[in-house]
Amino acid sequence: MRRFSADLVYTLEGEPIPRGIVITDDHGKILQITQEQVAFDPAIERYEGVIVPGFINVHCHLELSHMKGQIPEKTGLIPFIKSVVKTRGATEEQVLEAMQQADEEMWNNGIVAVGDISNQTISAPIKAKSKIKYHTFIEMLGLDAGKAAEVLSQAVQKKAAFQTPTSITVHAPYSVSIELVHHLKAYCKGIDNKIAWHNQECIEEDELYKTRSGQFLQFYEDLGIDATTFASKSKSTLQALLPFMPKKQHILLVHNTYTCLKDVYFTKRFEKPVFWCFCPKANLYIEDKLPPFDFFKHSELLKTIGTDSLASNNTLSILEEMKVLQQHIPDMSLTELLKWACINGAKYLGYDADLGSIAIGKTPGLNLLQRLQNEKIGESTTVKKLI
Repeated sequence: MRRFSADLVYTLEGEPIPRGIVITDDHGKILQITQEQVAFDPAIERYEGVIVPGFINVHCHLELSHMKGQIPEKTGLIPFIKSVVKTRGATEEQVLEAMQQADEEMWNNGIVAVGDISNQTISAPIKAKSKIKYHTFIEMLGLDAGKAAEVLSQAVQKKAAFQTPTSITVHAPYSVSIELVHHLKAYCKGIDNKIAWHNQECIEEDELYKTRSGQFLQFYEDLGIDATTFASKSKSTLQALLPFMPKKQHILLVHNTYTCLKDVYFTKRFEKPVFWCFCPKANLYIEDKLPPFDFFKHSELLKTIGTDSLASNNTLSILEEMKVLQQHIPDMSLTELLKWACINGAKYLGYDADLGSIAIGKTPGLNLLQRLQNEKIGESTTVKKLI
């Protein structure tokens, strides 16, 4: 049994508790939360700072960890993708070693659960042994409408290699056909299959869907991708794809760099639980642009945080993402920012019965945030994993 105390305890189940005490068993399960002041109890581990739940990283690409520092910054999405394709070749040993280091980095940075995008099965053994709780998204790509069934079949085969929770999803609007989305919808009937896709990450994406023009056409030609079956939809990518997505599945829209207010309101027309994921450091790394946070910051929309990959980031740290968010949304409270970083992500992944908030019976992990500035995340704020 362990007892932790700090200046404040943010449970995310109610108001922060001044000088709160969190009591856990030896495995981190919360046994009791109290405001009781025990001045001289040596068993209490006392800290300056605030205790918060473990972080949830809802969007990562563990497979790309070996690319850290190899992809040029601020080139735009299309050149970035080309660089990833050219750089992806590495030995299995290099890829495994980089993934193992990335997994340990996330754990040490206070991350307890990860939504991870996979195109291969190489990460399966690492996830099976990790202290982190993973949900793997087997990602489908394919513009050729005639190959949609084959692409889905291959994804189902890959899914069988994972011992940890998995689901099948599509990559991005510019890399899939509507037929592939239809096949995904049919696959989802009667099962729980969370969806995550890269949404409106660059302006060229909407240009492609609205008018079938722009840089993506040259991109397809350069990579030898057959896009002859792709037709203009005369609307934004979000408005074009969301109506065809499976019903009653959790849907995560990732990046949202060029999402407009009309798109945000459009999502409210559907009985689909839509979550929004922001990876601000990756946004800056790739496009040097951040999403329109004013549309989201004080709304009831379900916002979450991801790190993206080490191909587009120099760290896998939710705290570092929170620093960027706090800098650009200075009026957002720590409580609200922690909801993005903890409980909302746990709800999306379906892990909120155990993770995301400090409550009796849960095993959420405990992080200590220190060097806050007026109870907000600052550049010098640090995180220490307590349990």
